Amino acid sequence: MSLPQQIEHTLERLMYASRWVLAPIYAGMSFALLALFVKFFEELYHFLPIIFTISETDFILTLLTLIDLSLVGSLIVLIMFSGYENFVSRLDISAGTEKLEWLGTHDYGSMKMKVATSIVAISSIHLLKIFMNINGTANDKLLWYVVIHLTLVVSALLMGYLDKLTKHSH
Repeated sequence: MSLPQQIEHTLERLMYASRWVLAPIYAGMSFALLALFVKFFEELYHFLPIIFTISETDFILTLLTLIDLSLVGSLIVLIMFSGYENFVSRLDISAGTEKLEWLGTHDYGSMKMKVATSIVAISSIHLLKIFMNINGTANDKLLWYVVIHLTLVVSALLMGYLDKLTKHSH
């Protein structure tokens, strides 16, 4: 093998091995999931004692907060496992171990779409919470919240459309 070929081969192997730099990042997302777990149960701890005394609006707002936190948790799990499988290595899960059905089925494009739709769902919940908290007073930031939400929706739709176009062209 010539020197340029050896350099090329070494460089390619180094670049390929560098994907393992992502592994600790995906493992670190477990800590983010743990922090979210703590926050979820903190919210629940504050919610349960007052469940019979709060208004219907506050009840719904608290439920939306819990749903919001669970969506973020699901998003973390999706990114953690799909990202690891797509960019680092296949998960070596033995046959007797419970395996998530979707594991190994998300390519980068479908992962992006899941993230985009999750962000739109989280934004929708946040916007609904803002609308429920208006209490008859005008909120000068409300227009910006709606504009940002619509931007996220349009972005997700365009990403889906472009993904569909690229899948049909191959």
